[in-house]
Amino acid sequence: MTGMKLTTEKNLMVFSGRAHPALAQAVADGLGTTLVPTEARDFANTETYVRFEESVRGCDAFVIQSHTAPINHWIMEHLIMVDALKRASAKRITVVTPFYGYARQDKKSRGREPISARLMADMFKTAGADRLMAVDLHTDQIQGFFDGPVDHLQALPILADYVREKYAGHDLAVVSPDAGRIKVAESWSKRLDGAPLAFIHKTRDVTRPNQSVANRVIGRVDGRLCVLVDDMIDSGGTICNAADALMADGAAGVIIAATHPIFSGPAVDRLRDSVAQEVIVTDTLPIPAEKHFDKLTALSIAPLLSEAIQQIFEDGSVTSMFDTVV
Repeated sequence: MTGMKLTTEKNLMVFSGRAHPALAQAVADGLGTTLVPTEARDFANTETYVRFEESVRGCDAFVIQSHTAPINHWIMEHLIMVDALKRASAKRITVVTPFYGYARQDKKSRGREPISARLMADMFKTAGADRLMAVDLHTDQIQGFFDGPVDHLQALPILADYVREKYAGHDLAVVSPDAGRIKVAESWSKRLDGAPLAFIHKTRDVTRPNQSVANRVIGRVDGRLCVLVDDMIDSGGTICNAADALMADGAAGVIIAATHPIFSGPAVDRLRDSVAQEVIVTDTLPIPAEKHFDKLTALSIAPLLSEAIQQIFEDGSVTSMFDTVV
């Protein structure tokens, strides 16, 4: 009688949507693997079709898609890819969202509003996701929206180490563009050898998105090179107004550092014409050629994603990657 042999060897497979294929390819290269060939197309009415061209049965699947504009289209493609993997018997499905769509809609500011960030998490769970990975979520509470493990990666070491090396010898100050991101600024300060902290006291009209008024600078910035830190730059109005306020308060210069380069509408023109001497971002979102400008520096997030995927695949610790970040 011939016995049965069970194969217990794990199989890592990396999949990419069409939103940011260059980042997915860099992640696959970092893992020493290739992207799974995928057929993806849109029908005449813009419905999305996806089919994987290799067997995925029993695999440990990592599905990479950056939620960039047109954001709803790419989120839907992401969900469909997860559904296809679930129905094709993938063993475990990890959704990798370098930028998590709808993250700013994480609570109700007024009556009759949705909490869209929670809805996003529910949709991925329904599609078949077992795990979620994201970089610099807008708020930590989003980790609790998904019913399963969430790996919240931090771009701070990549950004801060670049600033520390390039601007060594300068008197730095770390500045938050609003009071709500002071905790992030504190982590930056520790990474930059205890650079002093400041923040911009601003007001925002909840009925007018992407608009704020920079008021006064809280903290001493005179004579210092200010590192203005945020998680994302959308239309650029908030961060550019904050930079103006710092220079008006006597700062020696301003560097802008943010993880997610959304760069909607007038953002590129505002940043190019701003008082900032450098704008440092990561490539969690694609930056098309027409949105590049001289003082923009884009650092690769791929090594971080590759390392995190490797840790998850080997049942290691993602948290240990950030033990030095406080």
